[in-house]
Amino acid sequence: MSVTAADSSGARSPSKYDRLIVAAQAVPAARTIVVHPCDETSLRGVTDSAAAGIILPVLVGPEKKIRDTASKSGLDISNFELVDAAHSEEAAAKGVELIHAAKGEMLMKGSLHTDELMRSVTAKVGGLRTDRRISHVFVMDVPAYAETLFVTDAAINIFPDLDAKRDIIQNAIDLYTQAGFGRSPRVAILSAVETVTGKIPSTIEAAALCKMADRGQITGGVLDGPLAFDNAIDMEAARIKGIKSKVAGRAQILLVPDLEAGNMLAKNLAYFAKADSAGIVLGARVPVVLTSRADTARARMASCAVAALYAHARRQHAPTVAA
Repeated sequence: MSVTAADSSGARSPSKYDRLIVAAQAVPAARTIVVHPCDETSLRGVTDSAAAGIILPVLVGPEKKIRDTASKSGLDISNFELVDAAHSEEAAAKGVELIHAAKGEMLMKGSLHTDELMRSVTAKVGGLRTDRRISHVFVMDVPAYAETLFVTDAAINIFPDLDAKRDIIQNAIDLYTQAGFGRSPRVAILSAVETVTGKIPSTIEAAALCKMADRGQITGGVLDGPLAFDNAIDMEAARIKGIKSKVAGRAQILLVPDLEAGNMLAKNLAYFAKADSAGIVLGARVPVVLTSRADTARARMASCAVAALYAHARRQHAPTVAA
């Protein structure tokens, strides 16, 4: 999914997200449980993605409020299944129950707060946990960068330890390969510097993660770190520092040291570099689409597209049960 430069007028030409949406339209629409879509922004993201053939929505929330929102916003939800829930907390719980009942293969956030949804997803009893740590990936379309860029984890794990970072990396690699972005993604493990020093713990963890990959504890990608942000994404910066690496200067996945650093990086890319960012939660029983009110319509659809492609790949590789 290579980027196409903007034309002379400054308008953005067909992008990585456009190609992503086209790819998602080529596979069967994913049945998606949408939790509490009670404002125009969240409901429009659903109807746009459904109209594009990416998802088949099941709307969970206060039925009257959802119908009123659709009517006021001029959105047609007449073909969507609705499951009534009194409020956002009940909608999140019912959404998770529907996933357990095999009524959907994706979960999508509506207008409730992220922590309300994630409490139900991560609940030890009745949640959607697996043996893998749950993590978040921003799939970013940065106009000035040739690669689709994954930033992880900038939304779920605040101060991940070494084992958590192993799962965060593996989740991102699995998404990259299974959703069709390519094979063997280049993973840069970010820190403030590119040398290992006891004064900066993230550099030690970066070195350990690279050795874990060497020993097969992380598979499917090419890892290097610690790398500072500049020499992770810029070939000239890597050359000046004398870094010889398959990853440096052309990373596809950026593992950040902690949530705070990741959130600032993602927002810098969004507001300074004019990047679009799609959001998806991994490591649960199904992919979870996280959108925000600040997302563009294209970014919301791209979030659905990424999750739908991943859900399709998981469906294709699901074990069959003999009759």
